[in-house]
Amino acid sequence: MASIEAAIPIVFLHGFATNTQRTWKEPGWFDLVKEGGRRPVGIDLLGHGDADKPHDPDAYATLVDNVIAELPVDPNGESKLGFQRQLDICGYSMGAMTALEIAIRYPSLVRKLVLAGVGENVIGGSRRPNEGAVDEDTGLDDVGYRFQGMFNQPGNDPLALAALSEYRSRRTGPKIFTPETLATVQADCLIVIGDEDFVGRPEPLAELLPSVETVILPGVDHFGLPKQFGFIDAALEFLGAVPDW
Repeated sequence: MASIEAAIPIVFLHGFATNTQRTWKEPGWFDLVKEGGRRPVGIDLLGHGDADKPHDPDAYATLVDNVIAELPVDPNGESKLGFQRQLDICGYSMGAMTALEIAIRYPSLVRKLVLAGVGENVIGGSRRPNEGAVDEDTGLDDVGYRFQGMFNQPGNDPLALAALSEYRSRRTGPKIFTPETLATVQADCLIVIGDEDFVGRPEPLAELLPSVETVILPGVDHFGLPKQFGFIDAALEFLGAVPDW
């Protein structure tokens, strides 16, 4: 591996109601990346893990800015941990949307971008119509119940997650992901999604990114994706972080 690529950190961003430890470290991502000669950096999103967990929905307006403040490379191009002025990002679900927004706001900062567990939902497409019946009392379908069940997992603050959900549901202002903004992404992108994921097809998103590869894993849903060997193998190959065994 070229020394310059080895110096580029890989930032890992988890999804909603989980954290760096559960999504990336426990399945072995960090160990594999280190064995591949790269440096993994995990950042817990606001409301999760070791990050602050405010109960005020409006506090989550700074979620992406908080991640940017913790990046190992300054968004203006100055390295915090060495000479390298770029980074790679691997994001899952809400973490993938966060990563994509960073790549839009700072196009030259992100070299490679892995977008996992996202599809046409990023650009306003509808979810797959196969989530089962909606409970008339709660208004939740199968996916809604899965997310609700994650609120009380160890380390989670249900009130913080509820506040984040409320902020996301009522957020207004200009759309972040549009054909125009996605066209500005300079990073090479890899979309990885299971064919049973509720987020919809990857093609509508892929068609709007200038440089993109897509991997669709058969028989895989949204919640099981981070532990899938097909995802791990594809991402490490794309990032140049395959262990030299």
